[in-house]
Amino acid sequence: MISLDALEAIHKRRSVRRFKPDPIPKETIEKLVDAGRWAPSGMNVQPWEFIAVTNPETRKRLADITDYGKFIAQAPLCIAVFCKDTKDYLEDGCAAVENILIAATALGLGSCWVAGDKKRYVEDVRELLAVPRGYKLVALIAVGHAMDEPSERMRRELKEILHYERF
Repeated sequence: MISLDALEAIHKRRSVRRFKPDPIPKETIEKLVDAGRWAPSGMNVQPWEFIAVTNPETRKRLADITDYGKFIAQAPLCIAVFCKDTKDYLEDGCAAVENILIAATALGLGSCWVAGDKKRYVEDVRELLAVPRGYKLVALIAVGHAMDEPSERMRRELKEILHYERF
């Protein structure tokens, strides 16, 4: 099993939209979700719930529902991240999503998140996955072994974005 240090995983993380069909073992799914549950949470509310979707039919339906997540159908795993409708649900949920994305990279997997909050399809996803009312869809995360080596990504230079004391 591959494991990178945190900073290396952050730098290597890429959005992957083409996946090999190899299934993701249950133990790996649990490691990914465990990384999500260790995210920071305002007042330690921990409003999140995670749904691991491995069924190809359900992943296809999720892909069809979304605007920009057609690749979910090809990924062997989709993790739906929902949060109770709390004051900081979006911040808490996004922190959990980022932890999962970094953990996937550290474990040698590719991933890509599809935004959920305030999208037109949130109710359809909630109904498809039998999520009770009172939960907000934060994101859908496609996970799997990358079909291709992810390309380099461009980032603005640190000196362009880092300000000390004042903008």
